[in-house]
Amino acid sequence: MSPVMLVVLAISVVLALLIITIYNRLVSLRNQHKNAFSQIDVQLNRRYDLIPNLVETAKAFMSHERETLEAVIKARNQAHAALGAVKGSQDLTKLVAAEGVLSKSLGSFMALSENYPQLKSDVTMKTLMEELSSTENKVSFARQHYNDSVMEYNTARESFPANMIAGSFGFIAAQSFEVENPQVRESVRVKF
Repeated sequence: MSPVMLVVLAISVVLALLIITIYNRLVSLRNQHKNAFSQIDVQLNRRYDLIPNLVETAKAFMSHERETLEAVIKARNQAHAALGAVKGSQDLTKLVAAEGVLSKSLGSFMALSENYPQLKSDVTMKTLMEELSSTENKVSFARQHYNDSVMEYNTARESFPANMIAGSFGFIAAQSFEVENPQVRESVRVKF
């Protein structure tokens, strides 16, 4: 083999190894942000499971506040449906909007529940509120982890030379889980 052929072969091997390394890193980062979204999914489903119990417990005390209770359940159902409609972690727009409506209705529910001292002292209600508060914190941490994973993936995907490989192999940009309404960005405050 001539020296030129050896140099061409060596360059080809190095390029192939570089492409494989970049591809594998992108796959790893994509899987990390998908896993992070799965953690959000778990926490949101836990939240959705707690809300009907919370409303049922409150119904006994807040029977004439039917409109507020129904609004919470309706918002919960819409958010749950939006979560189920998200394919992977690419299109979060509807989920973010539904989560905003749910957070707003939960906030109204919390404010209204302040008018019911018996409700505030109910053991079941206290337990559910503690679980909801804990879940809200877990949702917040899961969102942060997801957004960090998305940022790392998108940065790697957009950096040279990975951007040339990413486009060729179908690595599309991931969408962050960002809430646009500043009031919704905060966790639901649970006070009893």
